[in-house]
Amino acid sequence: MKDFLSAWTNPQFRPTALRVAIIVGSVLFAVNHGSAVLNGKMNRDRWISGLLTYMIPYTVSIHGQFSARNGGVGRRRGDRQALSHHQ
Repeated sequence: MKDFLSAWTNPQFRPTALRVAIIVGSVLFAVNHGSAVLNGKMNRDRWISGLLTYMIPYTVSIHGQFSARNGGVGRRRGDRQALSHHQ
């Protein structure tokens, strides 16, 4: 978990994660909050939700990049080493 948290700010992962967050987050923001923005109905809770709308795709992108670099989702380091010896 500590490795993943440090990956969240990794300069190698950040550019891709930011692009994903901007594109996917903007689409989701428009779908979920677009009418509230257009009708002037955004309140504090909606703005917090809007921020999370961008943070979730960023985090998912970081997780995907981190997992790809570290041998897959849900595998521990020892499991990956054992698998590599069997191939």
